[in-house]
Amino acid sequence: MAVRIRGLNWNHNHEMKNLFKSTATAASVREGVWREFYLGLLSKGMRPEMARLTLARKIAAITLKIWKKGETFDAEYLKLQAA
Repeated sequence: MAVRIRGLNWNHNHEMKNLFKSTATAASVREGVWREFYLGLLSKGMRPEMARLTLARKIAAITLKIWKKGETFDAEYLKLQAA
């Protein structure tokens, strides 16, 4: 059985991956709902690098939802998930 690596498939978009990871890194150190979400993950015992990855995935998911459905960002929804 071949070993599988966690994460994106082999043909992922490198630029978008770097964009979301960089955004998550910046968001994790600036005041706001994204940092609160990140700190919530840390308080649950998640390692910092995994918390940043989770934050990057959350930002990507919200971006896709906003883009596809034309919705607006609601920080209260993110606060509910962090709790």
